Amino acid sequence: MKKEVPFRNKYKVDMSNRKFHRYGVCILSVWLSACASLLPTSKQTNDLPWESYEKAQEVFASITPASTRLDDLRKLGISPDNTPNVALLNYADVMRRLAATSSVEINLLPPEVQKCLASHTECYAYQIEQKRLDRRRFGNFWLDFLTFNRQVQVSGWQFEALIIMQKDIVVYKLWSGKPNIQQLEEERNPLGPLQGLGSSILKR
Repeated sequence: MKKEVPFRNKYKVDMSNRKFHRYGVCILSVWLSACASLLPTSKQTNDLPWESYEKAQEVFASITPASTRLDDLRKLGISPDNTPNVALLNYADVMRRLAATSSVEINLLPPEVQKCLASHTECYAYQIEQKRLDRRRFGNFWLDFLTFNRQVQVSGWQFEALIIMQKDIVVYKLWSGKPNIQQLEEERNPLGPLQGLGSSILKR
């Protein structure tokens, strides 16, 4: 003959199970959030003295054609000898950069640029490229870890400039940029870590 468990004991067991379930959910939530924080992040930064897009624009705005000299550019931190990611272009490079291959397009360039190009070896330019990108992986840790689904948030900025000089004085400047880069990269592999197994076997 079965003994019935008193109602009070049943209530205690039920409450214990509920507490255990809540604790389990809390522990699982903390563990999952901790796993998400294990996803790697990376940063791509060109080593230039401008820590922001606004600072790069500010420095570039201080350059005045027909007034700013070579020594002034060095003081601003713009020198291919000492500053990374600053390229030195000769007059042929400048011509290709601005006018492609058509002589008609060359005639459409500003007079000061045409005069500079006509001087040949006296004409040169600094090409500046600065990029700062932060790549942050997010989403489910295990789907990412097992390569089923990998999501990357890319953010940052990019600044490019061309400073044309004749002898030691700036004659023309040109710039372009992306002040707010926001991209989402997503890679899905339905087979996860086995996705490339077939091709690797066939290669053998």
